[in-house]
Amino acid sequence: MTIEFSLSNRQRDTLAMVHQFAESVVRPQSLQWDRDHGVPHDFLRQIAMMAQSMGGGLVMGPGRSSGDEKEPSADEKKRRQPALSTVLGAEAMAWGDAGLLLCLPGAGLGGPPVRASGTPEQKKRFLSVFDDMSGELRWGAYALTEPGAGSDVAGIRTSCRKDGRHWVLNGRKCFITNGARASWNVVFATVDPALGRAGHRAFVVEKGTPGFSVGKIEDKMGLRASETAELVLEDCRVPEDNLLGGEDGYRTKEGFMTAMKTFDTTRPMVAAMALGIGRAAYEHAVAFVKEHYMLARSVPRYAAIAERLARVGRQLEGARMTTWRAAWLADQGQRNAKEASMCKAMAGGAAIRACIEAIEICGAEGSIAGDGRLLEKWFRDIKVYDIFEGTGQIQRIVIAKRLLPDLKSF
Repeated sequence: MTIEFSLSNRQRDTLAMVHQFAESVVRPQSLQWDRDHGVPHDFLRQIAMMAQSMGGGLVMGPGRSSGDEKEPSADEKKRRQPALSTVLGAEAMAWGDAGLLLCLPGAGLGGPPVRASGTPEQKKRFLSVFDDMSGELRWGAYALTEPGAGSDVAGIRTSCRKDGRHWVLNGRKCFITNGARASWNVVFATVDPALGRAGHRAFVVEKGTPGFSVGKIEDKMGLRASETAELVLEDCRVPEDNLLGGEDGYRTKEGFMTAMKTFDTTRPMVAAMALGIGRAAYEHAVAFVKEHYMLARSVPRYAAIAERLARVGRQLEGARMTTWRAAWLADQGQRNAKEASMCKAMAGGAAIRACIEAIEICGAEGSIAGDGRLLEKWFRDIKVYDIFEGTGQIQRIVIAKRLLPDLKSF
């Protein structure tokens, strides 16, 4: 197996540009967006158009959208490395502000399941709406989580039944990023909870569909610039053409596999975002220590602080390498479910510890909210990275199943 850790010249140049943008434009506005619970649409449009001009690339913008576009060949994916480029950009942008990434117009988390399982007609119909970002901004969303089923994907209870040329959906989804403003949501439901994964179906539910409504918009502790919504389906009539992949795709467990394939794509991106926040806190703490302590003096407390920072640094670096590997495997067309769960579990934990250590080392500098007190914001933002896209506990179960497939206790 060839192991390659170097980045292409194009990746390095674009990454430097994204970091410059995050440092000079994004971070100075981060606290204001947090207070306002949103990012101005004009700014989002500029970012979306920039991302589109780069073909998605190192910012998690719309990227390749239209169903008319030819799917890149395996060799082309290996050459361009879109998954690795995306995680590089996600970390750089999250270093500036993680909430902004979740606000960006485009298909968002709804894109991967449509691209992976949609029919050619569905890909064209649902993805082409993001081709022009110069006018009305549009979002896609991914509605899986329910009040009683989050990381336990098999436990969803939103029901679906066929009625003529429509499917009728009933249920409630929660914590859906951009769910309220999305042009469409990929909604998971079940024909029969007793069937478990085999009963799952995925639908594209368009805004304005009869029986579909938005519940509350969450008032969150962190990532307050992004919208997180509750979605309500009450006898929601979805055309049969909106069943993702069509009827033939559900002869087996394809509905559940659609959800899992999406996680394999998104977990490395989420891990990279966590690393961006963790790196921001780590660098802040390192700069604080250099400024406030005379490290040349032989003081036990200074040695202890240095050891704590060294531990944080190596944990972040280990998580980064695991994240890069998960993305690299995806670009090679290889299965990466185990590695995707590994990097998600490692990055979330490492970044949380980085924020905690930074606050403790910086003292009052790190715990008082207000202008310039970014550590407090990063601490609020980071907690969810050990929860969404599957909790840390779930990641460890997934990893154990992949390592020990014959062990029946999981």
